[in-house]
Amino acid sequence: MNRFLMMILPLTVSALAFGQTAQNTMNRTMDRVKHLTDFQVIEFRRYTVKEGEREHFAEYFEGYFPEAFQQMGAIAFGQFFERKNPIGFTWMRGFKNIDARAVVNAGFYYGPLWREHAFTMNSLMVDSDNVLLLRPLSPEGGITVLPAVDPVTETKGAQGIVVAQIFAVNANSVDAFAQQAETMFAGYRAAGVREAGVLMTLDVPNNFPQLPIRTDGPYLVWLGIVKDNQTLETRFNPLAERSLHSLSATGLLRGTPELVILDPTRRSRLRWLAEEQK
Repeated sequence: MNRFLMMILPLTVSALAFGQTAQNTMNRTMDRVKHLTDFQVIEFRRYTVKEGEREHFAEYFEGYFPEAFQQMGAIAFGQFFERKNPIGFTWMRGFKNIDARAVVNAGFYYGPLWREHAFTMNSLMVDSDNVLLLRPLSPEGGITVLPAVDPVTETKGAQGIVVAQIFAVNANSVDAFAQQAETMFAGYRAAGVREAGVLMTLDVPNNFPQLPIRTDGPYLVWLGIVKDNQTLETRFNPLAERSLHSLSATGLLRGTPELVILDPTRRSRLRWLAEEQK
């Protein structure tokens, strides 16, 4: 027995040391983005691009724009290819408040960077008006800003899958629906899906009318991240399908919820990170 204990003790110490090292790595990584927080106004932007041009659009977008918004005090949370829509490109950006939305958008779209690249980007787009203006449902429900993709350690680019459930909720029923849906969201989390945000329509006038926003709300949007297709198909999808009937039976929805499967583009911040990378 003593000999067994002497053998197992180093293994236990090594496991603890590894865990502490991973946690320390995670903390150091997240320390770099602690200042990128509290984005209370979120645009959920779904573009239609020309057939066969989506990858080109993403390359231009990632080459020029995410850091430009960050320098101006906004953030590009992530950008994605819609899996079931070969001409769908989705991205999300955040602003500190509604006034900052007007200031940042004016600075960008009337600034030199967009003036240089507007023709190229617009020539690849068919439509850019499918935009939900959102806010966190609760202070802790905003989109987490993850570290930028590291080109040295993440040579394959952003990994994982982002899922977005979009619920068209009856007027004045968002809070009631969110309470009903929390059991479902908790089931997702228990199945290994990382919750990335719970958002609701921000019902305010469009203070940058050059960029249209949808006015057919209210909506509740739930965001999650899964590691891979196996997790998506064997864990998340069955839960989502089983929940549709129960949520529809609440009488709080205006239609069938929309499930959007989003594959992160190469430099998307919102992605699956191993715990030691976060």
